[in-house]
Formats: sequence, structure tokens, C-alpha cells
Amino acid sequence: MKVDCFYNRDSITGLKELPPNSIHAIVSDIPYGIDYADWDTIHSNTNKALGGSSDAQLKNPLFKRRGKPLNGWSEADRLRPLEYQKWVSTWAGEWVRIIKPGGSVFVFAGRQFSHRVIVAFEEAGFTFKDMLSWERDKAPHRAQRLSKIYERREDVENENKWIGWRVANLRPLFEPILWFQKPYKTGGTIASNVLENGVGAWNERSLLKWNKHQNSLNQSNIIKVDVLTDDRKYHVTQKPLNLMKLLIELVTIEQQIVLDPFAGSATTLLAAKELNRKYIGYEKDFEIYKVGKERLNQSHFKI
Repeated sequence: MKVDCFYNRDSITGLKELPPNSIHAIVSDIPYGIDYADWDTIHSNTNKALGGSSDAQLKNPLFKRRGKPLNGWSEADRLRPLEYQKWVSTWAGEWVRIIKPGGSVFVFAGRQFSHRVIVAFEEAGFTFKDMLSWERDKAPHRAQRLSKIYERREDVENENKWIGWRVANLRPLFEPILWFQKPYKTGGTIASNVLENGVGAWNERSLLKWNKHQNSLNQSNIIKVDVLTDDRKYHVTQKPLNLMKLLIELVTIEQQIVLDPFAGSATTLLAAKELNRKYIGYEKDFEIYKVGKERLNQSHFKI
């Protein structure tokens, strides 16, 4: 099996070429299925209003994309969560096959459909270990004032009645990171599995090193990292390099293999490289792949 490789192909087919029980950890920011862009649209719904915007909304970049109300506009809208779960199920089983017993998987999943990912992964054979809370350094607030809506309708009575109320969500500073583990030998222990497969435990020093919330007495599952200038440079949903380093160092040691099946601009792979881990990544969008490949080539860290 070749390592330190970044492939411009679909991982759903590419992973079938990897041998079983060969990967120490998977860290991946998978599509959320919330129609952020074409690559994030995981359903057959052709509703023309999907992701649309009005002329008024175009004046404010925060409200440029209309999105959908939570209860949808049609029966097809309400099928989107289940379609997303079924899509995850098409490849989750392959992840179980290739990762070592006791190996960890970290999946970035949107708040709206994260429960669908959990169900699909459990059905594929993973154990749901924990949900980490990543605290972002900032996030746009798209919750429109209800009184403003009534003001545009010239409904003075309700404009005054509903001052201070908003529609949509709270500011999305929290983002879930789902932590799964491949079951190890029945009747065995984590300590024995670490000796046999090199994985299964977690490294408290990683939290102390990268997590701004941590001290020696606070080993919590709430994470916040220092954000670098380049962390918003290469991809619209790019995750901080230090966050990926925390997750990788939390469950692997040097020279072990880290996989990212939805590598995007290669942040996970770059983090693995700089931590002296081996890496394998897949990205099917050629333009995004080129950006990631260039980042890896420019890195001064050598394995």
C-alpha cells in the first residue's frame, strides 16, 4: 500500500483498493448535505428554490443564500435527511473494513444532520465514542429580526409586539466532531489492543498542547484552537490546521497512517505531514485537488 499520496478521485471507489485493517485513523470533513454548494448537495430534490435568493437578500452577503426553512417547502424537502443518511451508508462500511481494530474516526458533521451520520456509522459497525464540541473563533449570524419582517409588511402592531425576536438559528459557534471507534477483539481490552494494533487509547498531551480550553485538570471534550491566517485561504469550509493536528495527535503516534477520504484542500494531510505521520487522501474535484496538492508540495516539513 502506497502512503504519502493524495489522489484526484472519488474515495467511494478508491478506498476499495486499500487492504483491510491498514489505517490507524481517519479524520475527515465530509459534506454536510445542507446544500452549501454543489459538492454539498446530497439528494435528488430539484426544487428550484433550493439555495435561491431574492433581490433584497443579495444586498446583504450574510443573507445571500436563502436556504430552506427547517420544515421544508415540499415532501421532497423532508426526504433530504434520509437521503443523506443513505448516502453516508454507501461508504461507511468501507471505512470499517480498512481501519484497524480500535482505530478512531473523527467526522465533521453539520448540526442539522449529524444524527444521520451517527446512525449510518453505527449500522456500518462502528461504535459511537463521543461528540466533541469545536468552538469556532467566529461565525456569521443570519437570524433575521422578526420585527423587521412585519415592518416591511407595514404591520405596525406586530412590529412593536415582536421586537427582540428573531427567526432562524442562534450564532453557530459550536460545531460537532463525531468520534467513532472500530470495535476491537471481543473480550479483549484497550490496553491489549494498543499492543496489537497500536491504537485505541488517546493522548492527553495533545489536548494540553493544542486546546486553548485545557489545563492539566481539565481534559474536556470542548475544543478551541489558535486560528492561523491561512486557515481561511484555500477552501470555503476549511478547518483550522491546529484543529486537525490536535485530532491526529490525540489518537496516533509518529509514522502511523492517517486517511482523509474527503480531503478538500488537504488540511488533514498537511497536518499529518507536519506531525510526522503517513497520509492518504482523496479529493474528486480537480480544482480543489490542485490547491491541496500545491499546499503539500510547498510544505517545508518532510517525513
